[in-house]
Amino acid sequence: MSQQSEIPRTMQAVICHGPGDYRLGEVPTPLADSGEVVIKVEACGVCASDVKCFSGAPLFWGDSSRPAYVESPVVPGHEFVGRVVSMGPCCEPTGLKIGDRVLSEQIVPCWRCRSCRRGSYHLCVENRIYGFRQAVQGAMAEYMKFPAGALIHRVPEDLTVQQAALIEPLACSMHAVERSRMDLGDVVVIAGAGTLGLGMVAAARLRNPARLVALDRFDHRLSLARQIGADLALNVDRDDVESAVAEMTDGFGCDVFIEATGHPDAVNVGLRLLRKGGTFVEFSVMARETSTDWTIIGDSKELTIYGAHLGPGCYPKVIDYLARGMLRTEGIVTHEYPLDRFAEAFDLVHSGGNSIKVLLRP
Repeated sequence: MSQQSEIPRTMQAVICHGPGDYRLGEVPTPLADSGEVVIKVEACGVCASDVKCFSGAPLFWGDSSRPAYVESPVVPGHEFVGRVVSMGPCCEPTGLKIGDRVLSEQIVPCWRCRSCRRGSYHLCVENRIYGFRQAVQGAMAEYMKFPAGALIHRVPEDLTVQQAALIEPLACSMHAVERSRMDLGDVVVIAGAGTLGLGMVAAARLRNPARLVALDRFDHRLSLARQIGADLALNVDRDDVESAVAEMTDGFGCDVFIEATGHPDAVNVGLRLLRKGGTFVEFSVMARETSTDWTIIGDSKELTIYGAHLGPGCYPKVIDYLARGMLRTEGIVTHEYPLDRFAEAFDLVHSGGNSIKVLLRP
């Protein structure tokens, strides 16, 4: 039997019609069918990937070598938290009830493909990530629907809205850190002190590396990186990063480099900073391609290269660590806007200089 509280027939939502064409509109409120859950959105973060999608990045809209990923029109938004207002039949096994505070992992797996069957649901061939595909409409709206098969997690009531809205990016950050296999005694460099990079600093701090270095070009972000756990924060526009890392490692180089800037130039910086036999983790969504001398990866240094995608298996840990105060997030959320000011929020994230995490509050 379906369950629901009183909800309106229509709602306000940001709708992506194409690159540069996002509009606030009135759309039908989603209904919960079998196995589905509808939430009233408390907050939705604006991700750098949302802004790159808005700007027309080929990863989202295709080019000569790949098809378009985005299915427009679609409601964007994959970093969110909300409260259950409606559940369709067959939701009883989830144990959810009306009023529960929840989120869903950003990907809704098909559970049929080879990746899903092997347990790597985050590499699902269908890659249905909220806010980019019509079957999984996003959270820049008053209400949103979790389709059947979604990975739903309860969110503790004592977490602030700001903390809860950071669970998705923090899960991504934790996954990247786990991919690095960093260990006690390692010198770790994290490039980028935006939301994801700061989350990586917080997660890496839990592993107690010998030295934890944050790189960025904005001083206010570097200051926050130090508060969250970085031993050293370097401004790439002002500091000699290579000399600093060489000095702290007796010229050897860092053990781990994690790229979280989204800027193609950071790839080559990381390859230069790493020691022989070091580990490079790439997480960012790039706006364009980059090139490098692959000899560095092979013959010169024999590096280990890992990609990192989404936050598989990390949501329960992030929620637990936040609830116990083990992940520091103070200061990461810098701005909050209502839905009708989404354009200002996107502009602020795009400029980067005066913000870190920007939330929309429907």
